[in-house]
Amino acid sequence: MAEPDQPEEMPPPAAIRLGPPHPYLKTHGGKVARLHGFDWAVLLLLVAADVGLNLIEPFHRFVGEDMLTDLRYPLKSNTVPVWAVPIYAVIGPIVVFVGVYLKRRNVYDMHHAILGLLFSVLITGVLTDAIKDGVGRPRPNFFWRCFPDGVPKYDNFTRGVLCDGVASVIKEGHKSFPSGHSSWSFAGLGFLSWYLAGKVKVFDRRGHVAKLCVVVLPLLLAAMVAVSRVDDYWHHWQDVFAGGILGLVVASFCYLQFFPPPSGEQGFWPHAYFEHIHNPECEGQAHSTTNSNHHRSLSTREPVAVEMSTTSQEALDSMEEGRRDQ
Repeated sequence: MAEPDQPEEMPPPAAIRLGPPHPYLKTHGGKVARLHGFDWAVLLLLVAADVGLNLIEPFHRFVGEDMLTDLRYPLKSNTVPVWAVPIYAVIGPIVVFVGVYLKRRNVYDMHHAILGLLFSVLITGVLTDAIKDGVGRPRPNFFWRCFPDGVPKYDNFTRGVLCDGVASVIKEGHKSFPSGHSSWSFAGLGFLSWYLAGKVKVFDRRGHVAKLCVVVLPLLLAAMVAVSRVDDYWHHWQDVFAGGILGLVVASFCYLQFFPPPSGEQGFWPHAYFEHIHNPECEGQAHSTTNSNHHRSLSTREPVAVEMSTTSQEALDSMEEGRRDQ
């Protein structure tokens, strides 16, 4: 008696791989932060280095009697207090980054913007304070720091000043070059200008001057802070000029480390997001199993593995936001 035909083995379920999931803070935030754990550790080292540079004594450049003519400006308070600098140069841009995240929900963008900003201001801070300590240029108001009572005293042989003021005030008087307010302002707000240039697509060749105004506004604020340092007689004009250039150069390097140039077609999102799109993560792959009726309809055919690598509509929409209109 003939044995009944054995049922053919059904082919494996068709594998369907969808596009990468959208990078929300809840789903991707921890992973992105862990991938850049070394970068966050370096930031802590930069903070420690900057604190140390502020604790050491700067070089006390020789100040002679005939040099005090340009150092007799009045000792005024700061128009922009020191505590205000991190508020407008760091916290302010971070608020903008978070606002963009709430609108677009891209944790790569928010994380890399914050990380790049912190690198910009901290690298600038370390460079600024290191140069300050090494140069030791006296401030325009050095005379009143050195002689609070207005009565100068000089060495009988060298005719160098013999300061009798408060030690901490005199120490600060030897930190004129470059301007820390200026360098920090241009490091933080300069980075923000780069960021806004990419988000508003200022270089889309459509001639919208209003977009350019948005990009220039943070730089204008940084420039006004720099001007206030000269008006307060805390810095010479060369100090604020050098500080501004230093901060803006560092901001440019830090931004381009994480983001494409704003003039490019992909200038909207950071490099890491496009890497996320081109190399989908494991959690972005969904394997669906077809129903049994569909299996039976395929039982007489050769097994077929269908792999769909098309990006989900949500990812396409996100990528389209970063493209330039031709």
